[in-house]
Amino acid sequence: MKMRMGGKRRKSVWILLLIPVFLLAGCGKGSGGGEKEALDYEIVTDAEVPPELRTIINEKKQAEFKLTYTCDGFLYLVVGMGQQETGGYSISVQDLYLQGGSVCLETQSMGPTKEEAGVKTPSYPCLVIRLQYREEPVVFL
Repeated sequence: MKMRMGGKRRKSVWILLLIPVFLLAGCGKGSGGGEKEALDYEIVTDAEVPPELRTIINEKKQAEFKLTYTCDGFLYLVVGMGQQETGGYSISVQDLYLQGGSVCLETQSMGPTKEEAGVKTPSYPCLVIRLQYREEPVVFL
């Protein structure tokens, strides 16, 4: 005997499945999605990271993570690679822009050189970006 979902429940499931599609539709690498507006930002050094954000980063650093944090009129975008077996890993900003009502951040992870890979000390690569506070949702690409 087949069980059928009720109409309201089926609608709820579809809505939950479509929400990520609409959120990602704002930022696109291809044509469409509206004009890209470049955003001014700065890469934050470890000494400039607010203490509460530093605590959050330390709690999450074992695994990959992406997060946003607001403090004192700034929006912080954070990308972490998780624990790496060696040093020399880094994360760079490819693009940061406003498009389709979303702040879009494109990053690229880079591995160590042969010399850097020889040092077997674990590292926790992390990129912290600061920009003026914005209310738009953030999409990490």
